[in-house]
Amino acid sequence: MRHFHIKPEIRVLGVDDGPHSGSHPVPLVGVVFRGNRWFEGILKTEITKDGMDVTDKLIEMVKTSRQLGQLRIIITDGITFAGFNVLDIRRVFNELGLPVIAVSRTKPNMRDIKKALKNLPDWPRRWDIIRRSGKVYALRPLRGTRPIYVQPMGIDRKTAKQIVEHTRGRSSIPEPVRVAHMVATAIVRGESHGGA
Repeated sequence: MRHFHIKPEIRVLGVDDGPHSGSHPVPLVGVVFRGNRWFEGILKTEITKDGMDVTDKLIEMVKTSRQLGQLRIIITDGITFAGFNVLDIRRVFNELGLPVIAVSRTKPNMRDIKKALKNLPDWPRRWDIIRRSGKVYALRPLRGTRPIYVQPMGIDRKTAKQIVEHTRGRSSIPEPVRVAHMVATAIVRGESHGGA
């Protein structure tokens, strides 16, 4: 576990993918923010729908970025991208030395996920990555709203909650992830809407 002082302007990489259909490559976008206000850069790579390349591509994207030395944490929109291309957040933490928080609006239904995975090649490997991704916790960063769900890797639950609170804007979802979603959507569709 990493322990560090959480500054309001902590440099965060928010990651999300674009819409996917057919066999076209899917954009994976990283957006660098300081806290929830200062946008500092965009990273982009491509991954395969239902492939097994998202972990390698994310690590490579971050390692080759000029932003690497400034980043303190990675926040992703869940751990599955481009269908069931499963991100190994434990490996990302080990190889980059950056804690990861996977964030989701809905609680993952592990039974349904496992059932869907069985339709894909290498499903036991994908399932093993999901199982090793750690416990899912409910957080309520905004009073009176539904909880969001987080899987922290490399930091504890309390630190993850502080980071989510420092990086969210008007919604419960951290601003870097929300903007990454919009950018990735615009790459695929030519435009995006404000919500994510």
